[in-house]
Amino acid sequence: MSAPGLTADLCLKCNICTAACPVAAVTDLFPGPKAVGPQAQRYRHPSLPSPDISVAWCSGCGTCSRVCPHGVAVAEINIQAKARLTEEGRPPVRDQFLARPELLGRVGTPLAPIANLALRLAPMRWLLERFLGITRHGPMPPFAARTLRRRERARCVADPPAPQDDRRLVAYFHGCSTNYYEPELGQKAIAVLEHFGCQVILPTQGCCGLPLQSNGFFPDARRYARSNVRWLAPFAERDIPIVGTSTSCTLALKHDYREILDIEGSQADAVASGTYDVFEFLTTQLSAQLKAARFSHLPARALYHPPCQLKSHFIGTPALRVLQQIPGLQVVLSESECCGIAGTYGMKQEKYAVAKAVGGSLFDQVREADIDFVISDSETCRWWLVQHTGRPAYHPVEILSRALGLS
Repeated sequence: MSAPGLTADLCLKCNICTAACPVAAVTDLFPGPKAVGPQAQRYRHPSLPSPDISVAWCSGCGTCSRVCPHGVAVAEINIQAKARLTEEGRPPVRDQFLARPELLGRVGTPLAPIANLALRLAPMRWLLERFLGITRHGPMPPFAARTLRRRERARCVADPPAPQDDRRLVAYFHGCSTNYYEPELGQKAIAVLEHFGCQVILPTQGCCGLPLQSNGFFPDARRYARSNVRWLAPFAERDIPIVGTSTSCTLALKHDYREILDIEGSQADAVASGTYDVFEFLTTQLSAQLKAARFSHLPARALYHPPCQLKSHFIGTPALRVLQQIPGLQVVLSESECCGIAGTYGMKQEKYAVAKAVGGSLFDQVREADIDFVISDSETCRWWLVQHTGRPAYHPVEILSRALGLS
């Protein structure tokens, strides 16, 4: 049994996790993280069927683990239990489809004009819902015509290079979303890091594997994890920080590979300790440069929503601290625990209504707050919020880039 499972005996059944769970609050289909997590864990055995299939309704937001006063790895227990369900049953083709953004990107990017047009058509969305179970109401971000790695080919390296000058080398982990859907975000992140004196390189990398993990395909997720550890470890071992703009990707490198997928060894440890969220890196490693920065006046009012995965880093909200330094920018903080989409969760037809209900209070706050745009560190949160509020949404690094005059 893995370490998360061993913590089940620490559970005192206080139900704090259930009280905080955003999914249990909106549907009776999910009895709560305590019931399907540490409580049911006592009845799970490798040779017996899973005792509670309602664990499939867990969105994996991680709130339960964060609020547990006894250190129970509730979310991790639930994620591993969901993987058992996948192993025991026949997961729909839809889950395989949604869990492979890198494959989708490789297929969709060369066909971007045609693919994007098709995905905007109502008949195509109806067909995807009818035959695959992908809700026609969910966000479908357009493929970029050219990936980030194609645009920044000169930065792509397989091995750590020698620094060209006194600038600090930074290995950028862009993830699938930035490479295939939002390459402009990646270019702005590179510009911001280099503005503060770094030399940015793009190491060989693959999908972080989180979509596969979230859908219960642990063997495939482990293959991605081991490959990324093998590719990134030489950089971490050379004290070259691994910096990412997708807070879910960086959490996978820091936490999930070792705690959920059971990837062990010194290389996995080096990658975990050498990985930073981009604003974590800016505020801890480049604080002097950030303090000396001159920001342009940015007259706007925005709502900042820190995503669930960012909260699981336990680093606070470093992006918010930076945004509050930009003159003219008024920032309203989200009052919601979760936006609801939870990666691929809200894209599934049967879970769409639950995901939308989870995000309902956030949608209302966005509409009522008299804001110009939304800011969030998670790509899926941004796409979901645009879909349901009609407001534009940006990564905080895009706002920082604009305030520095780099956009």
